[in-house]
Amino acid sequence: MLMHRHPDIRVARQSIGREGAPLLIIDNLLADPERMVRKAATRQYVKMATMFPGIRAPAPASYEAFLQTTLTPLLRECFDMEPGRFVFPMCHFSLVTQAAAHLHFLQRIPHIDSVSRNGLATVHYLFRGGWGGTDFYRHRRSGFEYVDEQRHGAYFECIAQERRLEAETHAGYINGDTSMFERVASVEGVFNRLIVYRRNSLHSGRIENDRALSADPTTGRLSINTFIDVVH
Repeated sequence: MLMHRHPDIRVARQSIGREGAPLLIIDNLLADPERMVRKAATRQYVKMATMFPGIRAPAPASYEAFLQTTLTPLLRECFDMEPGRFVFPMCHFSLVTQAAAHLHFLQRIPHIDSVSRNGLATVHYLFRGGWGGTDFYRHRRSGFEYVDEQRHGAYFECIAQERRLEAETHAGYINGDTSMFERVASVEGVFNRLIVYRRNSLHSGRIENDRALSADPTTGRLSINTFIDVVH
């Protein structure tokens, strides 16, 4: 599947919260995003053994090459990373389908995808209809907005201590400030927008708890989610 950048592609660089982790927002990514939605509708989706509250299917292999071409010129300036070969531990069409009432504790709070400073994540929004976006958070007790190798033990010890109280007072998808977390940045899920951030930033999808979640890629909360490691 051949892909081209949109002629009106727009790149914005931001930082997250007090700790200033980088956040890249690219609007009008694909020249023909509707074609990608049609491709998504042909895939077989499965529930995977991960924390993700929904179903996933592999994205086209050519999408990985497209991301490498698009993001490589931005790595040094935006993420202080030297360009290299992209490795994709994950590159999937994703649909959030899990009802809010069925989430377990760790799905109801912000998360990290790894502790590595050099691991990147992307979310490419391919939905319309106000399905929400992506939010970034600060853990109130520790003050952490990201969790690396040095912070990992202290952070998860805090989470374990706070878990019982939070489990009793907060249910469903997180959508703003709670007793444990403060929202420090928010990105709207605009159709054909891509965001890129470090995988160790505390983040969560913004999902309404009173809305039925569709498993249809053409009407549901469809995105392409990738993890990227840059190998030198």
